Amino acid sequence: MKTKLQKLFLAALTLAASSQKLGINLIRVAILVIFVWIGGLKFWNYEAEGIVPFVANSPFMSFFYDKPAPEYKEYKLKEGEFDEAKHRWHVENNTYGFSRGLGILIMAIGILTFLGIFFPKIGLAGAALAVIMTVGTLSFLVTTPEVWVPDLGSGEHGFPLLTGAGRLVIKDTAILAGAIVVLADSAKRVLNQLEK
Repeated sequence: MKTKLQKLFLAALTLAASSQKLGINLIRVAILVIFVWIGGLKFWNYEAEGIVPFVANSPFMSFFYDKPAPEYKEYKLKEGEFDEAKHRWHVENNTYGFSRGLGILIMAIGILTFLGIFFPKIGLAGAALAVIMTVGTLSFLVTTPEVWVPDLGSGEHGFPLLTGAGRLVIKDTAILAGAIVVLADSAKRVLNQLEK
């Protein structure tokens, strides 16, 4: 005979086991919120300036900028800071134009992924793009020197010590995992539609 506590525990397990579809759809909602918010921020100059080290050092993205990678270090701005000469450099570098285009792409990926709740084929495309984008973001751990604590004399530097930028990037592993779950769910639903 089961005790009340055992019955309660089994009921909780049954509820948790039945929440897979809800969980997958909540991942879609989370990707929508994150991607639309981050994509929207790409239209603000401070955010565009903040991604320069990542883009400039990436062999896959640096061609979007007009200036060579090391040059950006002289034109860094703190979030919210304005300097006319540095701003002009960013205009000439295509910092703002690229960031806005990237913002549109990121928001579109979030929306496509979310629409997978209702349209599996659209969701499949969105999830595939989210996987590609997060793998690209995680590549910054290899290509961007600013993700690792620099040697400034403390003896604490390099791998595995992440800077704020590195800690921001490493969180994309969770988004990647969620995008893969959503991709698998969308693919399964598309296959079910094709078999009918």
